Amino acid sequence: MQALRRNGIDKPFPVQRAVIPDILAGRDVLGRAATGSGKTLAFGLPLLARLFGAPSQPKRPRGLILAPTRELAMQIESALDEPALALGLRLATAVGGLPIKKQEERIARGVDVVIATPGRLTDLLGRKAVALTDIRVVTVDEADHMAELGFLPQLTALLNKVPGDAQQLLFSATLDGAIDELAQRYLRDPAWHSVGTESSGGESGAAATQGTDPARTEADSGVPADSGTVADSGAQASSGGAARASAVPEIAHYALRVRRTDKRLVVTEIAARSGRTLLFVKTQYGADKLARKLREEGIGAVALHGGKVQNQRTRTLAAFADGTAPVLVATDIAARGLHIDDVSLVVHVDLPADPKDYLHRTGRTARAGASGTVVTIVTPDNADEAAQLARLAGLTLTDVEVRPGDRRLAEITGARRPSGRPVSDPSTPVAAQSDSRDQPRVWTRPKGESRPHNKKRKPGARRTSR
Repeated sequence: MQALRRNGIDKPFPVQRAVIPDILAGRDVLGRAATGSGKTLAFGLPLLARLFGAPSQPKRPRGLILAPTRELAMQIESALDEPALALGLRLATAVGGLPIKKQEERIARGVDVVIATPGRLTDLLGRKAVALTDIRVVTVDEADHMAELGFLPQLTALLNKVPGDAQQLLFSATLDGAIDELAQRYLRDPAWHSVGTESSGGESGAAATQGTDPARTEADSGVPADSGTVADSGAQASSGGAARASAVPEIAHYALRVRRTDKRLVVTEIAARSGRTLLFVKTQYGADKLARKLREEGIGAVALHGGKVQNQRTRTLAAFADGTAPVLVATDIAARGLHIDDVSLVVHVDLPADPKDYLHRTGRTARAGASGTVVTIVTPDNADEAAQLARLAGLTLTDVEVRPGDRRLAEITGARRPSGRPVSDPSTPVAAQSDSRDQPRVWTRPKGESRPHNKKRKPGARRTSR
């Protein structure tokens, strides 16, 4: 609790209040939780509590957390690092894009919990660098995203190596056929919780566990209930049936209708606003190009996409997180698993492929009870597509026609005119930026001086001055 309070956490969010008691009791859990609802601590804290007090052997962790992307795995480690340290437990990540040898060495020294992507964990098993025979608690986070990425065969192969009596925790934003199959195959009489999502039949997830109704006013506003400690506060949560709690974040949705020729200027003025801003585009090339154009206008923008190597992605996210780069231009790689505090505006510069991606992009703002704004740039070319996406996503967008410099554009997004003074890439290491000063100088001929004749001198001839 002291470790949590140091990070400003002293009250549980609805998902934490709902699932922590069941996990502490040793039950398998099937959870459907909205992005940004606090589910990392919801499954992570009781997992750590259950592993506390017993040592782990080298190469044989007792806890396993599986995540679809390296960024999500590293964020889970960051969120659980201090609570684990307070309990004397050791964490390690095993993800692609980083040297596998260092990960082998870390696990060989002995860790209690491995946080891994399926591909890298499969590689480590093949190298006999890790064994899953001692696993007591396994968590699969964002199972639906794993299915979308084609990880289900690897995932089932890994779960088959986990002891049959291990506690299984499965979390997903959506519960479709593939997730139902996983749950039926691996979970034993699970406690089912749906928190901060739309339940089947169009019911809004509102609260309750065995007839208990958590405070609606607090849950509906996304503010944690004032109910004592995180571990103790869920004592009346579900011991069996479905648990629902409303944790719908406060998000204002707008469709900004612009002329096709005005789109670039409108996006630039939005990016020049004060505050942390996330711009979504379709392609890797589009992300790099837009970030470069914004920097030419004086806006500290960085690009994130799957074409970048891991150290580039790490520097990019660090620059965005610490405010060095106030604007992140990203493909849908950032639509899931990315948690950055205080992203106050999400902009759909390009429309997503489907309603699910639309919702996941939206979830990057208004996290953990905060509020946020989401705007979609709509041109005459994609107006029908935007309306259909919003309808399928169950969202109502406020239509506003805007032009560059409009007062209404500034009121909604904080848009303003950029400085126009180019800036360097905030994610580029300082040493690389100063390399040009360290290079030897090359002599250049003064302007107006003619080029000397390139004639060979006769042997013994003296060079004469010009």
